[in-house]
Amino acid sequence: MITTYNMCDLTAPVPTLITIGRAPSRAAGRADLGVITDDAIDAALARNAAVAIGVSGGKDSVACAFATVAHLDAIGHTGPRVLVHADLGRVEWNDSLPTCERLAAALGLELLVVRRAAGDMMDRWLVRWSNNMARYTALECVKVILPWSTPSMRFCTSELKVAPICAALVKRFPGHTIVSASGIRREESSARSKSPISSEQAKLKSKKHATTGLDWHPILHWTVGDVFAAHDARGFAPHEAYSRYNMSRVSCRFCIMSNASDRAAAAAAAESADLYREMVDLEIASTFAFQGSTWLGDEAPHLLTDAQRDGLRLAKQRAAARVAHEAWLPSHLLYAKGWPQCEPTLDEAATIAQMRREVADLLGVEVQYTTAETVLWRYKYLMAANADDDAGMRLARARLAHLGEVIS
Repeated sequence: MITTYNMCDLTAPVPTLITIGRAPSRAAGRADLGVITDDAIDAALARNAAVAIGVSGGKDSVACAFATVAHLDAIGHTGPRVLVHADLGRVEWNDSLPTCERLAAALGLELLVVRRAAGDMMDRWLVRWSNNMARYTALECVKVILPWSTPSMRFCTSELKVAPICAALVKRFPGHTIVSASGIRREESSARSKSPISSEQAKLKSKKHATTGLDWHPILHWTVGDVFAAHDARGFAPHEAYSRYNMSRVSCRFCIMSNASDRAAAAAAAESADLYREMVDLEIASTFAFQGSTWLGDEAPHLLTDAQRDGLRLAKQRAAARVAHEAWLPSHLLYAKGWPQCEPTLDEAATIAQMRREVADLLGVEVQYTTAETVLWRYKYLMAANADDDAGMRLARARLAHLGEVIS
């Protein structure tokens, strides 16, 4: 169901046209395009569910907030409403929180700001790398695991946005159905083109607080032109990353999803320099490029020290060597759910031990289990642990202790 209204005159419905495909120019957008709903959303709003609109400061979340509030007003919704912003810390653009604050003032709504208690996005990457190296040292994984988020592993979204937002909303609105609105649009990507209008959000369901919840995508059918037209209609200046730095999207300053032009624009912003150097340091230490094979350090080498430029050059060489050392691993020894699912042969264990010694030398770390026999018994211990085989675990632990390896 699509509900339409005029962004300036909420009493004047207009026909709706859904356009999916290539993004039009700003001039092609429509300021009067309404929200899209379904039966679940209509029912929740009719019961005056609490509505939380996620805002990042980016163009889509701003447009989503304007459209959603206008729709709620038009249908006579009297339930609680709030804007909610997940602050990702030093990876955020300087203007992101101020833009959210301007938006809250324009809409006359409270802005709820949440942060991950254990640290910001950069902290999460740094801790992840430390934890991954601890796992590799203890042979809890067979290959070195990168520190960064990836398009298929977006813990940046799940851990630093969805989880803290949902936790805060559940506490804020006990006894309510909570509708969490966000500005996802179908034309953004092939994955988002398949996004549903709404879906149940398990993290908003709480027995303790008697809450249930839905995710809602009110502007799924909008184009980028519609988004900017909504800004213009309300006289709301977009985030300066668009106007000052010519970014196509606003999320983290350097985002795992960013394209080449956005990386270059972010690197050219003076406010990004310290974060840029910190992220390149993690590329150097980990030997993993920020985006697959694309090294962030190549974007603005003039911002780096001589030591960092030398370190980046060596990191690329070490990365190639690490990949070569790990390339021999047969598929049955690679990570899968329930790993390890089989023991290596003695020859395979010897090769794993050699690989671990060589990779450890590349990364400048000390690791356990660097002989064929210790690797084999470590696998026996892990498989016994997976099977809840206490006797097998005790035997493997004793054998490893005899070989000089202690399981902590």
